[in-house]
Order: sequence, then structure tokens, then C-alpha cells
Amino acid sequence: MPDRHFTVDEAQLLLDQVIRPLAERMVAIRTEAVPLEARWRSIVLAIGSNGGSLDREEATDLRAALERAQAEVEELLNEIIEHGVQVKDVDTGLLDFPTTMDGEEALLCWRVGEGRIEFWHTIDGGFAGRTPLE
Repeated sequence: MPDRHFTVDEAQLLLDQVIRPLAERMVAIRTEAVPLEARWRSIVLAIGSNGGSLDREEATDLRAALERAQAEVEELLNEIIEHGVQVKDVDTGLLDFPTTMDGEEALLCWRVGEGRIEFWHTIDGGFAGRTPLE
């Protein structure tokens, strides 16, 4: 898909109508998956080191849950990207909407938990370079 450029109003409308629930779900899944990943890793390491006094069935169940979560996150990512929105951080739901500011390429920046798109940054500026829109 060619790069899409958004006005602030277009980006906000797309965020409100489509993107926000997708991004919120993506963050929720990742939040739920982090402790599962840690538990799965600890079980796998323990099984490998002591020959299996731990529950292999739990490890199998955890792996299946993690694979389902990953598949859903990938679907959400693809849907967000199909709208021309860039996903910068899956865990926090940090998204960028390509735009132009003063004739230069820029990005409107939003993250899950923020009410509106209120920041932008240069292509190289990243999150640390966020500047208020007004």
C-alpha cells in the first residue's frame, strides 16, 4: 500500500471509528501474554535442566495460549497497517499517522490511553521528539 498521508482531522476520525479499539485490544493481549511468556520460559528451562518434574502439560497449554495470542496480535497489526497507520510499539499501542507539517514529512503520534491525537514529531524525532499540535 502506498504511504497514506492524513490531516489531523482524518487521523482522529480513523482513530475514533476504527483504530482505537484495535490498538486497545492489541495492548490488552500483550499485557495478558507477558506473564504467560515468563511462566512458559521458566517451565521450559526447568524441564530442560532437571528432566521433567514439572508439568509438561502446563507448558504445552501455555505455548498454545501464547500462539493464539500472537496470531490475534498479528491480525490486529495487519488491520491497523492496512489503514496506513504505523505501529511503533505493540506493548504500549504507540501509533504514528503519516502527515506533512510545514511541507515536510512528519508523523502524528498517538498512544493507547490518550484521548486524542495531540502530538506530532519529525520522521527521525520519534516519541522523544513529540511536539504538541497546538
